[in-house]
Amino acid sequence: MTMKALLVGAGGMGRAWGRNLVEHGDVELAGWVDINASAAAEAAEQLRLTSAFTGDDLVKAISEVKPDFIVDVTIPEAHRDVTLTALAAGVPVLGEKPMAASIEQAREMVAASEASGKLYMVSQSRRYDARLHAFRKLIVEQTGGELGILNSDFYIGAHFGGFRDEMPSPLVLDMAIHTFDAARYLSGADPVAVYCEEFNPGWSWYKGDACATAIFEMTGGLRYTYRGSWCSEGAATSWEGEWRAVGPRGTAIWDGEHTPSADIVVEAAGFHSKTEPRQSEVDQSYTGGIAGSLQDFLHALRTGETPMGECHDNIKSLGMVFGAMESARTGQRVQL
Repeated sequence: MTMKALLVGAGGMGRAWGRNLVEHGDVELAGWVDINASAAAEAAEQLRLTSAFTGDDLVKAISEVKPDFIVDVTIPEAHRDVTLTALAAGVPVLGEKPMAASIEQAREMVAASEASGKLYMVSQSRRYDARLHAFRKLIVEQTGGELGILNSDFYIGAHFGGFRDEMPSPLVLDMAIHTFDAARYLSGADPVAVYCEEFNPGWSWYKGDACATAIFEMTGGLRYTYRGSWCSEGAATSWEGEWRAVGPRGTAIWDGEHTPSADIVVEAAGFHSKTEPRQSEVDQSYTGGIAGSLQDFLHALRTGETPMGECHDNIKSLGMVFGAMESARTGQRVQL
């Protein structure tokens, strides 16, 4: 059964979502809304959506289109209002990350989902990576699963220009949620507390702090450490970061790009235990990125199953972001 979608936001990412929706065989992109009505009309015309509603009034669009779901690809500051409006009208929402511009707004959005009984899911698109899933499987099956140590490194010299260059916390607020969310997914643990320092080297082209080091206490006693920079030239990591996971039976590693591997204890004897290498298989047929999150969302609407990124879960990843920023501002360890 074809489902009607209403898309909100016609910027670069909004247009990517437009193509994603149009390319899905079970979706009709029936309406497009943007604060700039001409941008929505132009975006719809580019995809030859001749009969789609376009405009700048979300309430009117919901009334006329009667969508089965809404995709919110606006700026973070607008996520709360779009989501609350949609849920109040009884329409499920698939929103871009981050969930909201503050943790207080995020809590309002979760409460609205509960009150309406409608699904609100955040498209944490980097979770839909077959290599990440293979790494998680390797951790569970080979290291014993109950991790004590999880580390990630993220070093990229990103010359964006524009708003990121002016943000107070460009790395943590705009990018680190992907890595923090991956840490929760890989470990199966949730954040308890964080100590974080943000800083900006003298050569940085960012106005705000483009580097951060954070130590998270997670449930089960796990310590997750994050080291990241958006102004490190040369020897770049993958956008997925570089990972090391240590459990009772060995260590699993992933460079964020190639097939994950592990070094597993086969004989605990002598000064060093005897280990053997292990490797995981990557499912090449897996649907990744925003196409994967759309597929997960539609499956949830049809079956009632809980998708990845469901708001009650995703708010925990968002909490890691705002907790890290609070710790950096105050110089104190913050309970989450």
